[in-house]
Amino acid sequence: MLVCRLSLPMFVVLGLAATAPLHAADDAARWKREAQAVTIQRDDWGIAHVHGKTDADAVFGMAYAQAEDDFNRVETNYLTALGRTAEAEGESAIWQDLRQKLFVDPVQLKAMYARSPRWLVALMDAWADGLNDYLATHPDVHPRVITHFEPWMALSFSEGSIGGDIERVSTKGLQAFYGKDPQGALAQFTPPSSWEEPTGSNGIAIAPKLTTNGHALLLINPHTSFFFRSELQMSSDEGLDAYGAVTWGQFFIYQGFNKHVGWMHTSTGADVVDEFSETIVEQGGKPFYRYGQELRAVTTREIVVPYRAADGTRTARTFTVYATHHGPVVRAEGDKWIAVALMNKPLEALQQSWLRTKANDYATYMKVAELKANSSNNTIYADDKGNIAYLHPQFIPKRDNRFDYTKPVDGSDPATDWQGLLPLDKAPRLLNPPTGWIFNTNDWPYSAAGPDSPKQADFPRYMDAVGENPRGLHATRVLTGRRDFTLASLIDAAFDPYLPAFARQLPILIADYDALPHGDALRHKLAGPIGLLRTWDYCWGMTSMPTSLAVFWGDILWDKASKLDTEEGLSVYDVMAEKAGPQVRLNALVESADRLEHDFGSWGVPWGEVNRFQRVDGAIVQPFDDAKASIPVPFTSSRWGSLASFGAHRWPGTKRYYGTSGNSFVAVVEFGDKVHARAITAGGESGHPTSAHFNDEAERYTTGNLRTVYFWPEELQGHVERTYHPGQQ
Repeated sequence: MLVCRLSLPMFVVLGLAATAPLHAADDAARWKREAQAVTIQRDDWGIAHVHGKTDADAVFGMAYAQAEDDFNRVETNYLTALGRTAEAEGESAIWQDLRQKLFVDPVQLKAMYARSPRWLVALMDAWADGLNDYLATHPDVHPRVITHFEPWMALSFSEGSIGGDIERVSTKGLQAFYGKDPQGALAQFTPPSSWEEPTGSNGIAIAPKLTTNGHALLLINPHTSFFFRSELQMSSDEGLDAYGAVTWGQFFIYQGFNKHVGWMHTSTGADVVDEFSETIVEQGGKPFYRYGQELRAVTTREIVVPYRAADGTRTARTFTVYATHHGPVVRAEGDKWIAVALMNKPLEALQQSWLRTKANDYATYMKVAELKANSSNNTIYADDKGNIAYLHPQFIPKRDNRFDYTKPVDGSDPATDWQGLLPLDKAPRLLNPPTGWIFNTNDWPYSAAGPDSPKQADFPRYMDAVGENPRGLHATRVLTGRRDFTLASLIDAAFDPYLPAFARQLPILIADYDALPHGDALRHKLAGPIGLLRTWDYCWGMTSMPTSLAVFWGDILWDKASKLDTEEGLSVYDVMAEKAGPQVRLNALVESADRLEHDFGSWGVPWGEVNRFQRVDGAIVQPFDDAKASIPVPFTSSRWGSLASFGAHRWPGTKRYYGTSGNSFVAVVEFGDKVHARAITAGGESGHPTSAHFNDEAERYTTGNLRTVYFWPEELQGHVERTYHPGQQ
C-alpha cells in the first residue's frame, strides 16, 4: 500500500515533467509559424508598419513590435489593469491594486474569454502569442512580474483612454474604509493644484466646403502623459489597414484613421460614474442596506492583494470588501457607505475598440457604436465621403433628472437607480452641421459647432458636468469664418498661440494696479511687470517674456484660488477673476516676479528659457535635471486655453519647468481619393535611450513641424530602415 501511495504521485510528477517541455515546444513552433505570416517594416522614424496575412497575424506582429519599442510600458499597463502593481512596486501600490480588483476579476475575465466570438478569441490568442514570442526571443528582457501573457488578460484593458473610469475612485477613501488606518500613507505630499494639468484632448473636423481641396479634414490631438502611446500601422489581407496611436499593450488603434474614416476621442464631461449613499443596518452581525421598504444584504467577498515587501519577499494582504446592487463600496461619508456605479463591459468594449478600426463609413461606425461600451470619450469623426460628426459617449445610463448625480445620491430611494442605457439618438450628436466644422476640447457639446450645436435645454443635465473651457473658446475663435483650410493651415490652427484665459484675467489685474493709490509701494514694485503685461497680445512664444511672467502669476494665483471657498458652480477661473480680490491678485504678481528674479536673475525672462522638454532616460517617471540637456517649448499648459498643450511645472531641485503631459501624438488627416496625413510623437517612437528613435522627433514636436505619415506603400518606399519577421534579430 505504501508503495502504491508513493507511485501515483511519482507518475504525476513524471507526467508533468514530460508535458511541460512538450507545451513549451508546441508554443515555440506556433509562434514561429505566426511570425512567418507577419512582416514588420520600420520607417526612418522607427514607426512600425505591420502586415499580416490575417487580422490575427497583424495583432501578433503589432504586439511584438510594441514590446520591441518599450516592453516596460506594456507590462506596466497590464500591472495596472490587472491590479498587480504592488507585486512590482511594493506596499505603496496596495490601494491602487485593491481599487482595480474591485472591478476586474480574472475568474470573470476567463469566463468572458471562453464565451467570446471566435474572431475575437483569435485576436486575443495572437496578442498573447506576440508578447510571449517577444519574451522568448529576448531572454535579456526581464519582466518585473508578468513572465507569461494569457489571452484573457486583453479583456482587462479594453478601452484605451488615459485615466479610465475606475481611477475616479479615491484610493485615500479606500484606505480609510478598508485599511482602518487613515493616517500613515494618507499623510503624503500633495502637489499644488497648478501641478495638475487638465486632462483631455482636442479634436477638430472640417467639412469639405471649408477646405481648399474639397476634402474633409481631421485633427487628432490627444493630451496624455508623454510616451503613453505607440504610433504604428497595422494591416492584413483581410481588409484591416489602420494607422494611429495605440495605448501600450493594446491591440487596436485607439486614435487614428484607416483608408476611409478617422476617429479622435476626447475625455467627456458627461456624468457616467455615480455614487450612491447607502444606509447601513447591522443585523445578526451582518451588514444590510435600506432599499425602498426593504433591507437587502450587503454582498461580501475576499480580495487578496499580493505585494512585494521591503525585503523583496512576496506577501499579501486580504480584504473583506462590500458591495450593493449599485456597485462596490469604496468609502464612507459620515455614517453612510458610498457605493460606486460605472461601466464594466470589458467584452463589449474590446469588440467596439477593434471593430471601429475596420469601419469604412459613417453607417458602419455607428453600427459598431451600438455596442454601447464607450463611457469615457466623446468622438470627433471624419470620412472620405465628406462626412464629419460628433458623438457623445455611447454608454450613458438613463437617470431621473430630478437628482444631482454629481454628488452621492440616496441609494435607499429606488428612483435614483440607473434605468438602463440611453439610445444613441437621445444623446447630443452632430452630423454635417451647416457651420462646416466640429470640435471638442473636453468641454460641453453645446458649442461643438457654433450656432449649429446641440441645445442644452434639449438634454438632461447629466449629459455634461464641466461646461465650457478656455480651449473651447479658443477653438471657436480659430474656426469661425475660415473657408480655406488645408492640412498645413489646420496644423497652424492646432498650434495657434492665443491664450484666452489670460485675455480674461490680466485686464482685471491691470485694473487692480491702476486703482492703487499713487503713494502705494506696490505701484513702484510692480511698475515694470505691469508695463510688460499691459502691452502683451496674449500669445505664447519662445522669446516671449510676458508669457513667463503671466504663467508664473497664473500658477501662483491658481493655487491660492483653489483654496478659497467657492460658491456653487463657481470655477477656479471665476474665483481668480471675481473672488480672489485685488490684494491677492497683486501679491501673486509680486511673488511671481520675485520667483523669476531669484531663479533666473530677472522677472523679464524668455518663455523658452523656462519651459523645457527633457527626456533623460527610458523611465516612466523622468528624473528632471537643470544641468542636463533640454530644449525650449513655446506652448503652455492647456489651463490657459492653449490648444497645443504642454503640462509643465517646477520639480524638486529644478528651477525650470519640465513637461510630462499634453500634446503626445498629434496628427492631421485629409480624406480624399486617397487618405494623407502628417503626424508627430513626443520625443520619439522608441523607449530605449540607445535607439536613434528615442528623441529624434523632439525638435519637430516642440515647433509643431509634423512629419509625413507613410500610410501607402508608395509613400513608405525609400523610407524603410529595416524589414523583418518577428523573432529575427
